[in-house]
Amino acid sequence: MAGYENSGKRLRVAIVAPSLRYVGGQAVQAELLLRLWRNDPDLEISFIAIDPPLPRVFAWAEGIPGLRTILREPIYFLHLWRGLRDIDIAHIFSASYWSFLLAPAPAWLFARLRGKKALINYRSGEARDHLQRFRSGLFVLSRVDEIVAPSGYLVDVFREFGLHATVVPNVVDLSQFHYRERNPLLSQLRPHLVCTRGFSAYYSVDVVVRAFAEVKKAYSGAKLDLVGGGPQEADVRKLVAELKLSDVNFAGVASREEIGKCYDQADIFINASWLDNMPVSIIEAFAAGTPVVTTAPESIPYLVEHDRTGLLSPVGDERALAANVVRLLRDPVLASRLAQNAYQESRKYIWEAVRGQWLKVYRGIANQD
Repeated sequence: MAGYENSGKRLRVAIVAPSLRYVGGQAVQAELLLRLWRNDPDLEISFIAIDPPLPRVFAWAEGIPGLRTILREPIYFLHLWRGLRDIDIAHIFSASYWSFLLAPAPAWLFARLRGKKALINYRSGEARDHLQRFRSGLFVLSRVDEIVAPSGYLVDVFREFGLHATVVPNVVDLSQFHYRERNPLLSQLRPHLVCTRGFSAYYSVDVVVRAFAEVKKAYSGAKLDLVGGGPQEADVRKLVAELKLSDVNFAGVASREEIGKCYDQADIFINASWLDNMPVSIIEAFAAGTPVVTTAPESIPYLVEHDRTGLLSPVGDERALAANVVRLLRDPVLASRLAQNAYQESRKYIWEAVRGQWLKVYRGIANQD
């Protein structure tokens, strides 16, 4: 396969990833890549879903997580064997722990059996714990042709285990977002907050709510939009009721066409995750001109620079998070400066910037002996 960069031949890449049947970060990124690579002169793209639909006779099992996984796995294996036959590179999306064993590891093995190149696009903030607890992860990752991660944070984590990884950042479709200048000369920021993280334990939406309660003490008219869904939504609703908070809007999951409006309608983006990697939601806020206030788990400072592109606070500290919100509300000039810097930062994640990085990785793998 040597000489792809000069041969004029289109590389054939199969993306192995979750489908949009269950909306999540991996599925959204995979769908974006599939859409953006379509009709590209340098690359022919295909897709293998790690979550293929069950046959009609087993459709009743779709709502039973463990059982549906058992029934789906042989179907997935069949799709892998067929889908990897006529490609050059398998681009395998990866999370951690058991999901790594169920989806990325088999994809790597089938690619190897087919004599194809394989890269693992590792996207979980749990990489360190995963590799410490699961020897299988290190076994597979040390044998793939390339590890690609969306952040320098994961590159540094992999280095701790003697693994080399390349950074290719998440891509954001900025056509969904309208940059709105919150001009300090015209008016102050409104105390209208938005959080677009799912109701997952990792994202600590409960801390967002507690921080909002603190903001409410200073700004009684403050509003909070919670955009998303997830297993902890009922607990968050219960907390809102216990704190007797008004003006908390549970907006539900926003479609790709609607998500831009969620940022545009608010004046501050708030995030309280305690474990993360490179959240697209923060990049989206950058693109929309919505100033970012966030906690700082180990990965976030790789994306948000304190006092330049956003404000950072300790993980789990709702009062510090609220204090940064209040700081922006009282200093709209600072908010405007942060938003402008963040918007410039968001340009690193547009397709025109990311496409060439992926093509370089693909060609590098294809030209390996």
